[in-house]
Amino acid sequence: MKVPILSRLTENRLEMLVGSLAVSDPWVEFATPAGEAAAVAPESVSWQVFRNPLTMFVGGVAAVLLELGEPRVRSGVWSHSSFRADPARRLRRTGLAAMVTVYGARSRFEALATRVRTMHGRVAGTTRGGEAYRADDPDLLPWVHGTAAFAFLEAYRTYVRPVGAADRDRYYAEGGAGSRLYGVIDAPASAAATAALFDAMRPRLEASPELDELIAILRAATILPPLLRPLQHVVIRAAVDLLPAAERERLQLARHGGLRFGEAALLRSIARLLDRMAVASSPSAQACVRVGLPHDWLVRHPLPG
Repeated sequence: MKVPILSRLTENRLEMLVGSLAVSDPWVEFATPAGEAAAVAPESVSWQVFRNPLTMFVGGVAAVLLELGEPRVRSGVWSHSSFRADPARRLRRTGLAAMVTVYGARSRFEALATRVRTMHGRVAGTTRGGEAYRADDPDLLPWVHGTAAFAFLEAYRTYVRPVGAADRDRYYAEGGAGSRLYGVIDAPASAAATAALFDAMRPRLEASPELDELIAILRAATILPPLLRPLQHVVIRAAVDLLPAAERERLQLARHGGLRFGEAALLRSIARLLDRMAVASSPSAQACVRVGLPHDWLVRHPLPG
């Protein structure tokens, strides 16, 4: 496949971005063990959705906003994580965890899931309203899982390509094996089940000073690489716009959203450009090589759309 000059220049910068994501943890490794399968197959919808860095960032911010709308989840995250002190590092590590869940060798993913469950088992407390919470609460885990799955898919659908109804259901079903290892018993396995989860949780969602503070922190922090940093505020507005209207209203976030003229088209152009590129050092490309496929296999086998 011939790559335009603009794509080559962008790919060089993206290689630098991927290198900056590397941290000194043994589970951040996608090329080994050679031949070992991931929790989901390369032919899955998930392998396509999770490989676009721009839509993953948009979806990741949207997912956090939805998660923190629930007061018990908000209290756990705000009191027991590094979001306020170092949002870039927290988003990076959350993104890497998502990559390991989808692209990592099964043994590495299982080790990560065990590590996460252990950490969650130590997180507990009481909300401002006096409600007890635990990070491993079986009533909360489906919301955390479901909002992330929803937001990543919606960002991909909005800025890369449409995803048909059957593939949307397949995508949600693909998350089942991984979610169970994280302790999620009743993860939504279809688009309809995800919509039902949102309907059930909506009465519990509420606006809060923490959500406004989070958006202010994300706007001020150095999160995107220099090439994309001018887009950071645009991406945050896009994340707010990605929320369903009912949830956006419940959380009183409309004032933080509202993409301006041309911004959606700009994001769509960049996301589609990134989707046509196969960066050899990216998690998806390394995972392809690990299972015996060319590093650009996913570029050459996109979802129909």
